[in-house]
Amino acid sequence: MEDKKKPYGTVLVRASKIMDFLAASTKNECLKDIASATDMTTSTTLKILDTLLMIGYVTREKESKEYSLGPSLVRYANKYINDSILVKVATPLLEALQEQVDETIHLGIYSGNEVMYLSKLEPKKQSIYMTSKVGNTRPLYSSAMGKAILATFSDEELAEYLMKTEMIPFTTNTITNTMALKAEINQVRTIGVAFDDEEMEKDCFCIGAMIQLEDNQYGAFSVSMPKFRVTAAKKEELSRLIKATKADIEKEIMES
Repeated sequence: MEDKKKPYGTVLVRASKIMDFLAASTKNECLKDIASATDMTTSTTLKILDTLLMIGYVTREKESKEYSLGPSLVRYANKYINDSILVKVATPLLEALQEQVDETIHLGIYSGNEVMYLSKLEPKKQSIYMTSKVGNTRPLYSSAMGKAILATFSDEELAEYLMKTEMIPFTTNTITNTMALKAEINQVRTIGVAFDDEEMEKDCFCIGAMIQLEDNQYGAFSVSMPKFRVTAAKKEELSRLIKATKADIEKEIMES
């Protein structure tokens, strides 16, 4: 029988659960809700939060006593982004793509069975903008970048992901049927790009692609726009440009 290693310092695992919850939240959170969401007692949660407060990983509002992520994390995030070969290589190429399409472009990485936004390029001439923010995460099954990542999984890895994932609907278009998602992932493998057709947000359409060299997954990127701007011709042209940009990014990474 395989000997599974136990983590050293389980308090770090618990602290990570708290920070993951705060990162995913769209508002400040009270102690009771944090404890409930992380399956810990309020006393344990409070002790960990006090430590996180002391080192600046979380902050607390004086009046409401509600918690959010703290400023000390910024320097670590900035360090990672600045040092990331993906960001260094992809940014100028995505900026060039943005000049051509003038739509919102996201760059993300696979993190904790989700995709996390590393950067965001806003359109320059459009009046409608996406609500996404750097640091936000999206499920793999309902996002264009996420589906592009899933398309690189082996059949066994995809089956394991589906077994462990509760596919919650975000809109009426969200795919929550296992067989339907498998069929979509097979399509992504065939055509080289993935689509989010109002599956994550109503009235939002995205096209995404994975950045990968051999077995190394570097990340993914997507072009997002309001659904009313999507035509068959634009969808085809964007898919072509995205695949060309993907190839350019992978070539630059390989040569760097």
